[in-house]
Amino acid sequence: MLDLTGKVAFITGAGSAGEGWGNGKAIAVLMARQGAKVFGVDLSREALDATSSAMADEGLAGWATHVCNMTDSDQVKAAVDSCLAHFDRIDILVNNVGGSAPGDPVTMSEETWDNQLDLNLKTAFMGCKHILPVMEQQFQADGSGGAIVNMASVACLSSAVGGRVHVAYAASKAGVIAFTRSTAIAYVKRGIRVNVVIPGTMHTPLVENRLMKQLDIKDPEAFIAKRHASIPIGRMGDAWDIANAVVYLSSNEASYITATQLVVDGGLTAAR
Repeated sequence: MLDLTGKVAFITGAGSAGEGWGNGKAIAVLMARQGAKVFGVDLSREALDATSSAMADEGLAGWATHVCNMTDSDQVKAAVDSCLAHFDRIDILVNNVGGSAPGDPVTMSEETWDNQLDLNLKTAFMGCKHILPVMEQQFQADGSGGAIVNMASVACLSSAVGGRVHVAYAASKAGVIAFTRSTAIAYVKRGIRVNVVIPGTMHTPLVENRLMKQLDIKDPEAFIAKRHASIPIGRMGDAWDIANAVVYLSSNEASYITATQLVVDGGLTAAR
């Protein structure tokens, strides 16, 4: 089940924002465990090195890295060319770059708005722009095609009254869902499946390294406990919950699934 042997996965945001397991790091390691050769890209060499160390600790082979700004078309093309030089093909693309910034339409600067759309939406566009032709060529050559998984957020599906406002993040992640559905139908006859995973309230290193600082949290333990209690299932998700969903959608077991949203949120959006 979920055997990825012989497949090459191109994973963006494959590092982690601090110690522990971020989504990209967990996805990369889990895909390697399932037999895939993994090409990880990230803006941070340090973050990629941490993922490389995790791979080495488990004795996982077939792993290469490339520092890349996924908003820059030339850099993305260079990363794709490097992956092809290493592994000769790309079967799986995971667009995992993203991050949120607080603000409503009045308080948010125009620069922050533009940066958020670039970070969360343009990066998925760039990954697809440069890798879809590779997958299409593979489909024409041997019928293999490929699978793409984009990353959205429950922030674009619902908002708690009185909760944190991040209009650009919500808008850009809603854009990812629309982009996924449109791209999936555009390529459905070309052997390429495109789906989106929608994480809910997660406990990854971003919580301690970014969110708590943005919110100026004085009592981290109380903050974490409150986040756990806010989820119907009784806990926040973690990076492995997301990695399992991504690996499934990338696998042959999901061969009849495209243009679909997989919400991984412990019941949060349904309860709201």
